[in-house]
Order: sequence, then C-alpha cells, then structure tokens
Amino acid sequence: MRGWWQELAGLVLPVDCAGCGEARVLLCGGCRSALSGAGVRRVRPSPRPAGLPVVHACAAYEGPVRDVLLAHKERGALALSGALGGALASAVRAGGAGEVVLVPVPSARRQVRARGHDPVRRIALAASARLRGAGVAARVAPVLRLRRAVADQAGLGARERWENLAGAMEARRDAVRLVAGAGAGAVRVVLVDDVMTTGATLAEAARALRAAGLGPLSGAAVVAVSVSAFDLDQV
Repeated sequence: MRGWWQELAGLVLPVDCAGCGEARVLLCGGCRSALSGAGVRRVRPSPRPAGLPVVHACAAYEGPVRDVLLAHKERGALALSGALGGALASAVRAGGAGEVVLVPVPSARRQVRARGHDPVRRIALAASARLRGAGVAARVAPVLRLRRAVADQAGLGARERWENLAGAMEARRDAVRLVAGAGAGAVRVVLVDDVMTTGATLAEAARALRAAGLGPLSGAAVVAVSVSAFDLDQV
C-alpha cells in the first residue's frame, strides 16, 4: 500500500529536487547529469575482499548523488528509480556486451518492511527496462537471500563488515534455472547494488552465487561508490 501511494503522491504533489533542492522539480538537469553515466568507472576497494568480481560504478557517493540515493531508499521517493536505474544500466554496459541477467543483492526482510519497498530490486528492474529499451536483452533474477540476521553495516569498518556478512547469503535452490531462463546461449550474470562501500556485500553475494554453481560471474555494477579507500579508473 505504501509504495503505490508514494508513487501517486509524487505525480500530483509539488516536490523539490532530491539532489540539490531546486524547487518544483523531482530531479534537476544538473543532478540528472550526475547520474547520466558519463562518469562510469571501474572501482577497486583497498583492501580488496577475496572473491570480489570486477565492479563498475556510475558515480561517487557524495553530494547530490548521495542525497538522491537516500531519498529513494530511506524516504520512499520511488519516482527516482528511473534515473537511478539508468545510472545502474550505464555501469552494467561498461562491463561488457550481450544478454545480461541482473542479480540484486538481498535486503533484510525487516528493512524492506520498514521502508515499504526493496530499493535495490526496484533499481535493478528499472535498469533492466532501460537496457531492453537500448536493445540489450536483460532481466532481473532475485535469487539471493539472507540465511541469517546481520547487523546494520553503517559505522562498521572494512574488517567488521566482512565478519558481519561472512556466510550470511545463500542462493535459492532454483537459482541456476532462474538465471539460465529460456535463453539458449550464454548470458552475463552481473551482481547489482545501489552503493558499494568496502566491497564486503558484493564479495559475499558473489561467494553465494559461486556456491550455487553460478560462476564465474561477469562482474558487478553499482550506482555509486564511496570514494574513501578506493582506486578509481576512468573507463
């Protein structure tokens, strides 16, 4: 109920730009440009978690980009999923060509209930639609889930995040079938998330997919990356 109400309200009520606060526009030209994909980079955390696939990010997690992501995730600005999905699609395309299956990292059920939506899955669906609009065969396979409770990652250092997430995820029993789908040829399997901080979440998600027989992965893609302790390579 909460989700459709928020989407309807966004259509009929005046809003300010989620990134910079410009009046009466959901996302101004400048903030939309920051999510356009022009700044896509390959990113490497330092230290790099074992098993982390190659990751591409659309933007740095700072300023308007950070505000837009938080508005979507924590304040239910669901109409922003289109722009964020476009940013994620740019990061996915930077990792290669061909048919692609996007596997979103799982959210804890309590967080989904509290927010009223699953932000990563919503952005992944928007990215998939954007890719298909550009002629790329793309779909979303939400085959990962948390097998145990994990602590809130906010405020945790790199080592604490790795320890918090170690062994926390698993793939559904039908993961291989869902990822393979009806396609006759090989597909790129790309992990997706909204933000990468230390790489611990993506590394654990990759481990869970490999344990289910879904490997090697084609990479990972995120909307934004924390710029601290990262090497950034312009694509």
